Amino acid sequence: MGSKRALHFVLKVGDRPLAATFYRELLGMKVLRHEEFEEGCKATCNGPYDGKWSKTMIGYGSEDSHFVVELTYNYGVGEYRLGNDFLGITLRSSQAVANARKLKWPLSEVSSGLFEAIAPGGYKFYLEDQDQPKTDPVQKVTLAVSDLQKSIAYWSGLLGMKMYNKDETKKKALLGYADNQCKLELQDIGGPVDHGTAFGRIAFACPKHELPNIEAQLKKEKQKILTPLVSLDTPGKATVQVLILADPDGHEICFVGDEAFEELSQTDPNADNLIDNAMVADKSEEWFAKHKRQKPSA
Repeated sequence: MGSKRALHFVLKVGDRPLAATFYRELLGMKVLRHEEFEEGCKATCNGPYDGKWSKTMIGYGSEDSHFVVELTYNYGVGEYRLGNDFLGITLRSSQAVANARKLKWPLSEVSSGLFEAIAPGGYKFYLEDQDQPKTDPVQKVTLAVSDLQKSIAYWSGLLGMKMYNKDETKKKALLGYADNQCKLELQDIGGPVDHGTAFGRIAFACPKHELPNIEAQLKKEKQKILTPLVSLDTPGKATVQVLILADPDGHEICFVGDEAFEELSQTDPNADNLIDNAMVADKSEEWFAKHKRQKPSA
């Protein structure tokens, strides 16, 4: 169990400049890497799209010690339909709360010291108004499930996550791979989980040699495998092995080989410039405006 670690959650964005403002200026995250691609990913990292897209990794520190957000932007898509699958990311930062007020970004107080901020695209972030820890401020990712016991059997029984807390009254459970990592919270919503077109993906790393065993175990249990074990090439960088799964409610789960991923995920000191330059060079909004057309919704 200790060999696995939580890496990131993938969110699709239709308005990249506004998203950059939210994550950088409100949450206070740093751009860690930015990459542009001319065609879709073999592991559908950008969703079921074949065109030009970009990937921006943003967080409070590198993925070897922090849980970060991967923002995927498809040039031809202006917005996505939210489902009820992603219930939010909780982080601890009084600075983020102060930043939201400074930016006049709407905040809703959920409970004493806990505020809800809606990121571009409609994604919920819960901000704990406490000093930002020196370790990772990101506390948990909350996903909706239709049957809590079935989901616990999958995430804990098959994927080896440790149970940290279970609340029968609120129908939720907190799981994770290590005490010092971002946790996964499962919330039973008592009905079907709808992923919309904005569906995300949670990623974990493990030693490369464990990937075939995970795949074999899931096949044996007749669980869904979205992308069988595949090698993904990044020009000029490491080739990483990837396995994409789906839990009983269809939440996408990515496992990557840790050894190559550590090399691939090195923070790029030029990342801020890369995304800023890409946003300046992106003429897609102008093109649709010139042709008096609305940018398509997924």
